[in-house]
Amino acid sequence: MSARLSAAVSTSAASAAESASSDEACCAAPLPVLGRDVTVPLVTGGEVTYAALDYAASAPALQRVWDDVAAYAPYYGSVHRGAGYLSQLSTDLFENSRAAVAEFLDCREGDQVVFTRSTTDSLNLLAQVVPADCQVFVFETEHHASLLPWRDARVTYLNAPRTPQQAVRTLERALADRDPYGPALVCVTGASNVTGELWPVKELAAAAHAHGARIVLDAAQLAPHHPVSVRELDVDWIAFSGHKLYAPFGSGVLAGRADWLQASEPYLAGGGASRKVARRADGGVDVDWHTTAARHEAGSPNVIGVYAIASACKALTEAGFEGLVEREKHLIAKVREGLAAVPEVRVLSLFGDDAPRVGVISFVVDGWNSSHFAAALSAEYGIGVRDGLFCAHPLVRTLLGSEPQEPGECGAPEAEPGERSLNAIRVSFGAGTPDEHVERFVGAVRELVREGAKWTYHTEEGRCVPAV
Repeated sequence: MSARLSAAVSTSAASAAESASSDEACCAAPLPVLGRDVTVPLVTGGEVTYAALDYAASAPALQRVWDDVAAYAPYYGSVHRGAGYLSQLSTDLFENSRAAVAEFLDCREGDQVVFTRSTTDSLNLLAQVVPADCQVFVFETEHHASLLPWRDARVTYLNAPRTPQQAVRTLERALADRDPYGPALVCVTGASNVTGELWPVKELAAAAHAHGARIVLDAAQLAPHHPVSVRELDVDWIAFSGHKLYAPFGSGVLAGRADWLQASEPYLAGGGASRKVARRADGGVDVDWHTTAARHEAGSPNVIGVYAIASACKALTEAGFEGLVEREKHLIAKVREGLAAVPEVRVLSLFGDDAPRVGVISFVVDGWNSSHFAAALSAEYGIGVRDGLFCAHPLVRTLLGSEPQEPGECGAPEAEPGERSLNAIRVSFGAGTPDEHVERFVGAVRELVREGAKWTYHTEEGRCVPAV
């Protein structure tokens, strides 16, 4: 029915992607991303190509993804509800995207792929469907998206481990000691959004299942950098965000076991989640809810965002994770070696220097307020990084050796340049990062530490900015 139009979209997108990447034939080259040629002004005068080194917050969209979305846009139509040609095309595109994500994640037969707004939304959805008597186990090292959604469950927060082996032992003891022995869920990250360190997900999943618990993987920082297999890791659910996987904002995924999802009330009540609605004789309403992923996808879906995620999944797979991982290791080594050469810099780590990691590195600089340092990197060198507590307050406080009650915010605290502040600096990169960006970053760190900032800065509305 819509095969011809689907082929037109597919062919147009592939052609655009091929054109955009024709000058990046080498497997070791960065993938083309939007914004790679954007220039920004410097407070010291002139302009420079922007070095986007904040991938852990939001990665730039792949050019391939943007081209695919642009090729589809003229065929935009309602999803699941329209009889028209474009509506049927959009419905096919939406459901084919679901299949593409399932393939990317190596889902098992019977697993469901539910489209959400983000990792945060996915984990809040799961928090709503856990059984009423479920006990949840979360390490204090988690991002707030994993740490905070479990408001209606009994939550056990586990102390930060200092080795992967200690993480597994800590979880095993906590699960063995739980009382009463009922349903349990473990929530763990795949790669830290603060240190970039990889967590022993497969071993934690084995420990959870050995003690009758289930496990959900927060793969927001893992999926953009490494292949993720639900089947191989043996996790029950996985959550991730499109905007960290080189797709535009506003889309996410929760994929995994269907039973808890089917047994709960819909995450949102409304059209799309319901199969049949009828009035009762007493004036009330009876609802028959879907048992498919649609049960938790009420309302008109974000078809553009969903298609963008599927496009990103295909683009990363076709690019080859093996080459992407090797290139990222090269960039990680450059940054770590450069920072190690500056004695005033302390890189934050849970598991030590030899721990495998993705391209996420956080550090502090002696004598510098981290917000001031990040502001100078931006204003004087055109480098975008992140400063603060990275929505992982307990972890950053642990790594900085501060008291748990010491004040700090996700953004910059109220501290003037030069004053101590409870925050750190994070540099992060990925498949679209050229060598020049990390080389400029390392050179800028060295220069700022040795020579100081060239400009004057002050705190304005909680953020360090250049004085005008």
